[in-house]
Amino acid sequence: MTQELRTQRDDIVRARDLIDSRRRFTEAVLAGASAGVIGIDAENCITILNRSAERLIGRTEAEVLGQPLAEIVPELAGTLAAARSGVQRLFQGQVTINRNGRERNLSVRVTSEQSGAAEGGYVVTLDDITELVTAQRTSAWADVARRIAHEIKNPLTPIQLSAERLRRKYGGVITDDGGVFQQCTDTIVRQVDDIKRMVDEFSRFARTPKPVMTAEDVADTVRQVVFLQRVANADMDIELEIAQEPMPAKFDRRLISQALTNIIKNATEAISAVAPGELGRGRIRIWAGREGNDIVIDVIDNGIGLPKENRSRLLEPYVTTREKGTGLGLAIVGRILEEHGGRIELGDAADKIPGQRGAWLRLRFAAETASSNEAEGAPQTQTPQLATNA
Repeated sequence: MTQELRTQRDDIVRARDLIDSRRRFTEAVLAGASAGVIGIDAENCITILNRSAERLIGRTEAEVLGQPLAEIVPELAGTLAAARSGVQRLFQGQVTINRNGRERNLSVRVTSEQSGAAEGGYVVTLDDITELVTAQRTSAWADVARRIAHEIKNPLTPIQLSAERLRRKYGGVITDDGGVFQQCTDTIVRQVDDIKRMVDEFSRFARTPKPVMTAEDVADTVRQVVFLQRVANADMDIELEIAQEPMPAKFDRRLISQALTNIIKNATEAISAVAPGELGRGRIRIWAGREGNDIVIDVIDNGIGLPKENRSRLLEPYVTTREKGTGLGLAIVGRILEEHGGRIELGDAADKIPGQRGAWLRLRFAAETASSNEAEGAPQTQTPQLATNA
């Protein structure tokens, strides 16, 4: 009997060690998984939350264990209810969540646990597909842009030339309602120019050139863009804070200059949109420097600011809050920065400067050093951290 008890004890110890080994392996897999994993019990309360899920929902495991999933992530309540009401073991869907001011598109898979209980738990898997959805929309809009540019641009020049010829030939002949004739022909020419500008925007968006990476100075590039914008907007204060020393890196100088020009231009338009009397002198502040392995350029204005709702959609093509905007400026900037391994971040000026109205836009791209010799001795300036809701 003693031998039998010893044998049973050894079996139990081995089983315990095996369970511990599998538990450690499972914990390691969950911790390293890129997808968010949430475990819930029969009462829909959270039992497990891995690190990726913590980042996606903006809460730590210690804060949410034992709490109902519908209270922590209300966006998943409908998906979970649909999964429980169905007969299939796997249910898939998509949801959109907004955490810390950032909107994310998530692919959701709800799988029931293999349990003999009549009402078992579920495992919810979350995959962030925001970038994929954005890329799909951008690709679709690029195709639309190519078609629009092709179909519209051809007849514009004949229309404009015909209107100008009518004005030259009959402008001095028509005496009755001559002012109306002149006004109508001017309107045709002006509207054709506006359409040409929009078509050019379509073409630029659809055919953004691939960047040609060369050894350049970020500081000098930013200074030149700011100088030109100061000349073009003498009625506004455009301030630049940047180190005097060179900031060598490899990037496409023309494309980065275009991106920064677009952002500053948007800032000037946002300032102009403020109702008279609500704003004194327009002011745009620009910071540039290094943050870790990235180049960071901040542009802060005191204009009307960015909308709170669906802010991330401003980066999509043809989404704009301006009456005459094409909705392509930020989309083009976003594509340029993606080609440079970076992104554009949208925030509020108050996050950087407490109490200030307006927008805070951050351009971030990979700061691949031009060369070890060029970079040696060049001090790295630091920019303040961007708020988490940018």
